[in-house]
Amino acid sequence: MVRCSSNNKPWINPDIKALLKEKKRAFKSGNKEGLRTAQKKLRRKIRRAKAAYRRRMEQQLQNQNISGPMSPWHFIMKDAVWHHSCRSNDILSSSQNHLPDEGPVVETLLYMVWKWGSLSGSTTTAERRFSNSKRNRQWPRQVWEGIRAITDYKRRSPPPSADSPTLAEDLNLFYARFDRDNTDPVLPPLPTTGLAPVLSMHEVRRAFCSINTRKAAGPDGVLGRVLKDCAAELADVFTSIFNISFSCSLVPACFKAATIVPLPKQPNVTCLNDFRPVALTSIPAKCLERLVIKHIKAALPLSLDPHQFAYRENRSTEDAIATVLHTLLEHLEHKNTYARLLFVDYSSAFNTIRPYKLRPKLHQLGLNTTLCNWIVDFLTNRTQSVRVGKNISSTLVVNTGAPQGCVLSPLLYTLYTHDCLASSASNLIVKFADDTTVLGLITNNDEANYRREVQHLESWCHNNNLVLNTKKTKEIVVDFRRRGHTDHQPLFIGKDVVERVQSFKFLGVTVTEDLSWGDHISKAVGKAQQRLYYLRKLKSAHISRPLMVNFYNCAISSVLTYGFLVWFSSCSKADQQALQRVVKAAGRIIGTTLPGISTIFSTRCLRRVHNILRDQHHPAHHLFHLLPSGRRYRSIQARTSRLANSLYPQAVRLLNSAPLTSLPPSHGQ
Repeated sequence: MVRCSSNNKPWINPDIKALLKEKKRAFKSGNKEGLRTAQKKLRRKIRRAKAAYRRRMEQQLQNQNISGPMSPWHFIMKDAVWHHSCRSNDILSSSQNHLPDEGPVVETLLYMVWKWGSLSGSTTTAERRFSNSKRNRQWPRQVWEGIRAITDYKRRSPPPSADSPTLAEDLNLFYARFDRDNTDPVLPPLPTTGLAPVLSMHEVRRAFCSINTRKAAGPDGVLGRVLKDCAAELADVFTSIFNISFSCSLVPACFKAATIVPLPKQPNVTCLNDFRPVALTSIPAKCLERLVIKHIKAALPLSLDPHQFAYRENRSTEDAIATVLHTLLEHLEHKNTYARLLFVDYSSAFNTIRPYKLRPKLHQLGLNTTLCNWIVDFLTNRTQSVRVGKNISSTLVVNTGAPQGCVLSPLLYTLYTHDCLASSASNLIVKFADDTTVLGLITNNDEANYRREVQHLESWCHNNNLVLNTKKTKEIVVDFRRRGHTDHQPLFIGKDVVERVQSFKFLGVTVTEDLSWGDHISKAVGKAQQRLYYLRKLKSAHISRPLMVNFYNCAISSVLTYGFLVWFSSCSKADQQALQRVVKAAGRIIGTTLPGISTIFSTRCLRRVHNILRDQHHPAHHLFHLLPSGRRYRSIQARTSRLANSLYPQAVRLLNSAPLTSLPPSHGQ
């Protein structure tokens, strides 16, 4: 009997396994003629199996847009959902001041959905039931898994060791440590002054249809594939539950439960802080959070916190870095100036949000009281447990923080920190989620405003329950003055001295004190050259050219061009040639001509600038002034080559040299 294990290569089949056994028997028996014959058959069989697997992957990639028949789940769920929709109608007709029997109704419904989802038995049976529709959604991933199987690219890191039976309990107490000092009083609900958000069945159905079925289920065990394939039948009853939750400003308890799965931040774990807490929450709750986000964003002013670059449309890490560098370089154009960059690190920033301090900020931003009360209830009395392997900790009730895994958590954190602003015009605070950078522009050696800014930030963190991690907070001093200006006084946060470094990885880009990009580019080139090995393995497996180009774009080009717009125009010719050599090597392996590195920069730069010009609230929008002729933009004046070669002056030159048909419409300067 021949068996194929799950860890075999995907092209291994029973015939190849049988030939392997035949070869082994011939070797042990000393039959040289039989061994040569078995080896010859085995090589031929493996070559044919690899070719068949390659053709199957390519065919799947070409056919991934073919639609399949309607899933059988649409017919299976009707009776159960009809029964629970009757129960939800009873809820709708009851008092609006409380949520009657919400626990049994919601939990029973989730149990029914989970029960029907488990009817399919094994994964193989479920795949047969979903047939073409499920297979079409998985084909791109199957192709990528096939590429990984061929190249051994990015092997999965092992889960944390569960040798210690107390690890789960210790981690649970560690993640809830900020809740121990929370002595805030219980917040009474704000009086209702506006209409509660009302969701339509169409919105809920669309939210269910957009579920990523590969996401893990939460503590309720409801699978995303069940909600997605039964969206039409489940939308009605869940719409009723969601709207009742809004009108009463109460969140069902089962929507506030989380199972935390710790993931190692680094290969060698030395302490509890080396585990990243990833919370698995209910998938229906995540759908509700996505719908809530739309109502929250609709109530926020467009100009809110312009220097927060995370979780916002038309913002990226490149924008954050470019804003800091352009402000710094403009300041260095003047005489007797330098700058200090403070890269702030917080300890578990998302776990420090307190509803008592968040609600006044939300109300001040214009959210109606019903939504404010709903968010407060969402963050209070949350239950959490930690799962490490087969060990599960006890359940704790927490009233501090937003779990890393909730859809709402990033937005709530940005709203919680939106009032963290610079107090002086000579300073700039730039944020990307919880990564905060303080830029101090120093003139005539007067650092008073900068040091007051750091003290103000320290005080703000204390008032808002954020903990500054002074061991990971670093500082860079950028000073190009020639003589007698190298001795800078150290910076203190409390009683701790902030370490001054020569380089720092700022949002994935290595920034040095001399603003050179050699370190960053050499690391990127080295990493990309290592990945050329996987491209050669694809070539030896006779993978088609389009698939190899896709692999190059995903695994190699993305490394070479990360933060591309910020540093490419300022780097040396030698660095640009090093980047181009990697591109040419990849092109030779694939057997095609890939776009040159300079061409990629020009294309991306023009596209980025056009997006900035269409966004009047972008921090760089004011840098582009259309001349009275309406054909060209005013050049950004620069005394030094450092500023002249940076992103925004280079972008203006590209705009002015581009054809008139490619220029964006006038934006009313």
